[in-house]
Amino acid sequence: MNTSRVIALSSAAAFGTQVAFALITLRLFTPQEVGEFSVISQIGFFWMTLALAQSQLSLLANQHMPAHTAAQHAWRASAWRGLALLPVAALAVWFSQLAMWPTLMWALLLAFCQMGWMLAQSFTLRVDCAWQQAAVRVLPPLTAAATALTTALAGASFGWSGPSLVLSALAGYAVGAAWLVPALRARASHTSSNAATDRPTQADPRSAALRMVHTLVDALLATAIILVWQRLYGAEETGWMSALLRVLGFVPAVVHMAWAQVALAHGRSTTSPWWLGLGGFACVIALGLSCAVALYQGWLDPRWHGVWTYIAPLVLWQGTACLSAAFSHRPFQTQSASAYSWACIALSAFQTIALLAPIGLVPSIDAEQHMAGFAGVSSLGLLGLTAWMAKR
Repeated sequence: MNTSRVIALSSAAAFGTQVAFALITLRLFTPQEVGEFSVISQIGFFWMTLALAQSQLSLLANQHMPAHTAAQHAWRASAWRGLALLPVAALAVWFSQLAMWPTLMWALLLAFCQMGWMLAQSFTLRVDCAWQQAAVRVLPPLTAAATALTTALAGASFGWSGPSLVLSALAGYAVGAAWLVPALRARASHTSSNAATDRPTQADPRSAALRMVHTLVDALLATAIILVWQRLYGAEETGWMSALLRVLGFVPAVVHMAWAQVALAHGRSTTSPWWLGLGGFACVIALGLSCAVALYQGWLDPRWHGVWTYIAPLVLWQGTACLSAAFSHRPFQTQSASAYSWACIALSAFQTIALLAPIGLVPSIDAEQHMAGFAGVSSLGLLGLTAWMAKR
């Protein structure tokens, strides 16, 4: 399928660019700066994810609804939810112990621009040509990497000390969100040929409440990982963990974008998800080994040697996430989307227990033991979820 090849190649290019961005942060910024940026960006990600409530997946799964109309409704509803979530985001900033201003402002800008980018990717996958589908995925991380490099060089040459990483991420997300503008400006769309008369072969029948709960638990867990590390172990330890997680986490994201989303957009799949999931797992292992070699050879600043303790558990966790991502389209094609959401909610509950237990039960546990336990629970849960989806 030509679209699959285009999305796979563009996602791979975007992945490589984001790896370059991560390497730039490792090389040109301190662990303290990376840790603070990780906290702000994670709060923005939490805000964006909860406001979307998985609207980008519904836009792909509900093929019977015109794309322009669906995108407009998704953006409008997500924007209102985002504004309503302002107090929640402020509470997250307070918990992180960063200054409320301008942290909350940066998180808001990151959240709304990233929200537009996520919807734009689904919208272009349905209505635009191949080069537009590729551009909406490649240009944002390329912009972020170029901006990060430029601001770092400006800081070295002219002594500028602004929020380089936040500005770089914001520039990238803004470029991505611009691709949603045609959908928002479009007039009422014509009904697609199978919108009213044909029964859709796939759909997202979940209630808005279930989608919101599913999104909430996912967003809370993703944000809690960063905030708990920041509060228990400090910004430097958070920088070590979050930088590696950002690099390895690109792979399951690419598997989901280049495979599961395309399968939803076309309503069918022809390749075995097992091969794709195992291929993603192999890529995660290769990246982990590359990081270990870079540390062993002294290619990174000695201040980053703390990354060593996180390589093995994060490789296992993100590798199993690739397997789960490869099957994530199946529930929408087998009328089991609601059961899938409840399974994900249950998994997040076990992960949350593993994450928060050391705070009250084992206060003397160190960061290495903490991550090993959390990654182990997460990996077992993801393997179980993958096995269940494979039987659909």
